[in-house]
Amino acid sequence: MNFLKPWQMDSTLMVNKVLNLEKTSWKLTKVGDLAKDISKRVDNPGESEYDRFVSLRNFVAGDIKIKTWEPTENLASSAKAFKAGDILFARRNAYLRRASLVDFDGCCSGDAFVLRENHDKIVPGFLAFLMNSNALWDYANSNAAGTMSKRVKWRDLAEYEFLLPPKDQQAQLAKLLWAMDELIEKEKMLYDSIETCKLALEKSSLSEIDISSGIPTETFFDRVTDGTHDTPKKRSEGYRLLTSKNIKDNKLDLNTDYFISEFDYQAVNKRSKPDINDILFGMIGTVGQVSRIDTEPNYAIKNMGLFKTNDELKSKIGFHFFKSRQFQHKLISKLSGTTQKYVSLAYLRSLKMPDPEDPGVLEWLEKSEYFDSTIETVNTKLVINKSLQKSLINQIF
Repeated sequence: MNFLKPWQMDSTLMVNKVLNLEKTSWKLTKVGDLAKDISKRVDNPGESEYDRFVSLRNFVAGDIKIKTWEPTENLASSAKAFKAGDILFARRNAYLRRASLVDFDGCCSGDAFVLRENHDKIVPGFLAFLMNSNALWDYANSNAAGTMSKRVKWRDLAEYEFLLPPKDQQAQLAKLLWAMDELIEKEKMLYDSIETCKLALEKSSLSEIDISSGIPTETFFDRVTDGTHDTPKKRSEGYRLLTSKNIKDNKLDLNTDYFISEFDYQAVNKRSKPDINDILFGMIGTVGQVSRIDTEPNYAIKNMGLFKTNDELKSKIGFHFFKSRQFQHKLISKLSGTTQKYVSLAYLRSLKMPDPEDPGVLEWLEKSEYFDSTIETVNTKLVINKSLQKSLINQIF
């Protein structure tokens, strides 16, 4: 088997995503032949030798390693002990597909299996990748039992069969997969580091900008309004009707089940037609999510604030200001509603904006755009490499 180096993966493996695996020497093997379910009970974790507790909240679907834990202090309910190198498998709510290797000693929820590998038959950690394959989870979910929250039983999981490579090939495959995982973790760390720097920039720059004496929104923008007030109805044709739910991660998602007729579209757009450089602001549910329109729109809006401007600079300032941590933090205190939060149009019209003629504002905007561009690049690589990792695992198992 010829494998690529980790730094070669992006350019080459993403083209075909194919490992040329010769499996004729691989043997059909049951999970139960490779690992044991360890059930060492810890009755009072808070007074035990363990200071780290892994709850089901600490599991992240798709992560090969457990990265977070909770202190055992004041934890009275019983738990299971585990050792570094064990694989923890969340057996409750199997549809969430959570199983990860742990590299420290501690105890965990009783709703997890503690799987200890037989290293006479399998190289350390190899089982963690099997436990993150689609085929295994499809099997686990098909055998999960229960009504409210389905659970997997060890006797069923132990019977799962797959083709196991010889140990020398396991070692080569594990080296490739761990290198891939290390690459992903470094990209996550880089992403978090850039996010931290961006937040520091916002805190320092926006604190120096005197927003209280800034420009009122109805002066800064050409108009501040909202969309149609009609109750949306599901239709299969017409013009798309987008709501606050269509703004996700400060980007506009054009997928919708709601459409309006040509007549209604023209009527609504007489007062609230979105245009390039306008800003959309979530007013109900996903309050505070914002999107800047940079392509010609052909949709109507509902439950969104619409900040209209044909000035690209003002559009960019408004977009970055509205999604800043400082503004979002202040917005929380202005929300109304119990079951569903919302913000009033009157509040949006009462806001004040940074002055485009302030050199500090322009410097903050330039740096914000740079950080956003860098974060987007790193996130794209991270998504690609996680997809590649999943592809490699599913090809092996």
